[in-house]
Amino acid sequence: MSKILAITNQKGGVGKTTTTINLAASLAAAKQRVLLVDLDPQGNATMGSGIEKRDLPTTVYHVLLGSNTLQEVRRRSQVGKYDVLPANRELAGAEIELVDLPQRETRLKDALQAVTGEYDYVLIDCPPALNLLTLNGLCAARSVMIPMQCEYYALEGLSDLVNTIQKVRANLNPVLEIEGLLRTMFDPRNTLAQQVSDQLQQHFGDKVYRTVIPRNVRLAEAPSYGLPVLYHDKVSKGAKAYLALAGELLNNAAKSVTVK
Repeated sequence: MSKILAITNQKGGVGKTTTTINLAASLAAAKQRVLLVDLDPQGNATMGSGIEKRDLPTTVYHVLLGSNTLQEVRRRSQVGKYDVLPANRELAGAEIELVDLPQRETRLKDALQAVTGEYDYVLIDCPPALNLLTLNGLCAARSVMIPMQCEYYALEGLSDLVNTIQKVRANLNPVLEIEGLLRTMFDPRNTLAQQVSDQLQQHFGDKVYRTVIPRNVRLAEAPSYGLPVLYHDKVSKGAKAYLALAGELLNNAAKSVTVK
């Protein structure tokens, strides 16, 4: 069965889409079968995977509304070597159209059931807001990865997000759990970043990934080429960090199977 992971944070600009793209590419490089689901109307994860969002006849929007199946809509990221359920601005309209539809929170979950046997990992890039699209991502996932910068406001937003996850677990998705917190855009020279990082480890313990994603020029450049950083500059600090994160994820999965 696929490991379905929602990558989310209600705060924007924390490296959520960057993490989704580069983790997908790193897992694919480790011979994992990966599906990236772009749930953000900006379509940045689609573009960053080398797929032109403006040329798409169908997107995740059509899957959520039930006019097309996921198998009909998914595309192959030739540059990243994983599959993509793409998005573009059309998805912004889904928020309104989903309101009156039955099972509006679980439409992505239902669509994914047809393909879960085809993938080892399904990574869902959620928009930076708590709306029906994010709710679909949280209902479809079994766990949540929370990318966050180590700054004061991030801690404040984190408590809101944890409360949201608890509410979704209580009312809509009883298996949902926090997979881990990922420190992104980290600058070890910044005293505040170190302090916030220490606080995270004190409060969340082993829920904080050992891997830390640094600030890195190559990581910032890669989307403009429509490439994961692994295929833009494989020796960059950013590429090495996401390969390490993929390795940590695979190790954790192996340990959990052994424990069971």
